[in-house]
Amino acid sequence: MAQKTKAIDEEQIVSSTGALSLKEVPKRMVIIGAGVIGLELGSVWSRLGAEVTAVEFLPLIGGAAIDGEVSKSLQKILTKQGLKFKMSTKVTGAQKEGSVIKINLEDAQDPNKKETLDCEVLLVCVGRRPYTENLGLEELGIEKDKKGRIPVNSVFQTVVPNIYAIGDCIHGPMLAHKAEDEGIICIEGIMGGPVHIDYNCVPSVIYTHPEVGWVGKSEEALKSEGVDYKVGKFPYMANSRAKTNNDTDGFVKVLSDKATDRILGTHIIGPTAGELINEAVLAQEYGASSEDVSRVCHAHPTCAEALKEASTAAYSGKPINF
Repeated sequence: MAQKTKAIDEEQIVSSTGALSLKEVPKRMVIIGAGVIGLELGSVWSRLGAEVTAVEFLPLIGGAAIDGEVSKSLQKILTKQGLKFKMSTKVTGAQKEGSVIKINLEDAQDPNKKETLDCEVLLVCVGRRPYTENLGLEELGIEKDKKGRIPVNSVFQTVVPNIYAIGDCIHGPMLAHKAEDEGIICIEGIMGGPVHIDYNCVPSVIYTHPEVGWVGKSEEALKSEGVDYKVGKFPYMANSRAKTNNDTDGFVKVLSDKATDRILGTHIIGPTAGELINEAVLAQEYGASSEDVSRVCHAHPTCAEALKEASTAAYSGKPINF
């Protein structure tokens, strides 16, 4: 882990909630929400020297879509790095007393269990909302759904045929790369071209250290859908490149259909996960099986070999080098 420092050169740190003016790193910081944004910002401030506590209403960190095993592994790693977590906990209020902020907490399952946290900086990272207010939508007859999103059809048309919507204001994950693809596909559709996007092939990344990347279904989602699947895993501690770089936390997990071997999801926690996940996206977009990826020659030594090994484990039941 990078050495902690007390001060930073910039007086202004830009966060998800706006501009936070600080001359020194706060001694204590509380993050409300241990989703993607909360973990990213919390880990940065922790490395800068702040004592960071993340308060999360859910029992797992990383958001609702993350694979449960990956979430638990990430929490253990970040805890070793110095972050603290208050899971299944609700924030009921906060008061500023001088230079100290007092935050009132209660157990999400038992409201009688209450406690107070003190900090110098409180950062709210409870997610994002679609920006659809005061745009004149109602005057045009465009109604929003319960989450404030704009309903569109398969070619991104609203109920007004010559008005289209893409990105964070419609259904799907609020991700820049998803919005970019939608923009290109939408224009192609307007020009008469085919319109197709598979939202199951949109990757997600958490830019902590180690990084987390995933695409497709989690184990929890497959179980809830009643899908029979196989699991292939490979740890970075058995990967030559990761060992050479002394960066061996994490693993790669590939989920494939038990009957057809088609890849259903890939979950990575470890070095270069944000880069490596794109290979998994390409494989899933083209309907590859775990055997397909397993039989593709990968350069050695690279972290990408961990994906090949996990695919081999899903296909054959055992990786080669572990």
